[in-house]
Amino acid sequence: MKFTQSLKKNNEFLEVYKKGESFANKYLIMYVLENNTIQNRLGISISKKVGNSVKRNRLRRLIKENFRYMEESFPRGLDIVIVVRVRSREIGFKEVGSALEHLRKLHKL
Repeated sequence: MKFTQSLKKNNEFLEVYKKGESFANKYLIMYVLENNTIQNRLGISISKKVGNSVKRNRLRRLIKENFRYMEESFPRGLDIVIVVRVRSREIGFKEVGSALEHLRKLHKL
């Protein structure tokens, strides 16, 4: 069962940035804010400094797939924004997964 929708609008991202709590590691920054619904909403932000569109979309797919694997371990009712840092340009599937798991533990989710 899918528990997660996407954050798409700029004002939704800005609200999570302003009101949410953030933690970071060397590859990712995660902002979390409660949304008072039964579903999580996930937004991914990747700067053009990370690389061309092929590299950015590859990272986006890696993050979404890793999040899909661990989405049941996240409590419901959260807005989550993941910002990709430039140094994550060449990381693989396992590194993305461990970075997401590390941030989940930092947020105590």
